[in-house]
Amino acid sequence: MQQKTSIKINHLYKTYKTADIETKVLMDVSLQIDKGEYVAIMGPSGSGKSTLMHIIGALDLPTSGNYFLDGEEVSKLSDDQLAEIRNRKIGFVFQAFNLLARTSAIENVMLPMDYAEIADEEQRNRAEKLLKLVDLTDRMYHTPNKLSGGQQQRVAVARALVMNPSIILADEPTGNIASDQAEEVIAIFQKLNDQGNTIVMITHEPDIAEHAKRIINLKDGKIISDKKNLKRHLFKFNKKDHEII
Repeated sequence: MQQKTSIKINHLYKTYKTADIETKVLMDVSLQIDKGEYVAIMGPSGSGKSTLMHIIGALDLPTSGNYFLDGEEVSKLSDDQLAEIRNRKIGFVFQAFNLLARTSAIENVMLPMDYAEIADEEQRNRAEKLLKLVDLTDRMYHTPNKLSGGQQQRVAVARALVMNPSIILADEPTGNIASDQAEEVIAIFQKLNDQGNTIVMITHEPDIAEHAKRIINLKDGKIISDKKNLKRHLFKFNKKDHEII
């Protein structure tokens, strides 16, 4: 059975204008990401990868070109429709975690469901299951200042999953955590992908990108390579209790 396309970008350009200065950030970018893929997007500073991430995440719109998410043309939506797309179809994991400081882990995970007006009991059930998935059952009532960087990022991953999004969009997800904690977070991404989740990860770290099944490299606003990753690291999981082994 042929996979359905999750992301399709056709001849995308992005230009920023300030006063009389025009800066071309993305130039004729076209790509397709199918459901269930695990893709890393790499590139040096100024390559356009962050701008591409913002467009994929419906946080910005292209100057020209088309972007379709699950067959819906995102580039033509209103601000309210974009907000709905972000909450319903995209799970964000940011480098800075973006957790509410005085709010427990479980309440942070429940937050997107508040906006969607999901019943309280359902919110708590989903949040508890996802915190179990990321091995934080014993930390669900801790506030972020009582969690390590890696634990905070795992809370962010759980929060990204609560609305059952079409894609998980991770922007430098290991940039603010120690290397051993980074391995734990990347192992969770691997497990999620094994379960069928589509993951698009922005990173400048080659060793982190090596965990993806496909690596796209950007330079000067253009895709210079798009290849399957034949050196992909493999993780083993205990499927019975979902613990990483």
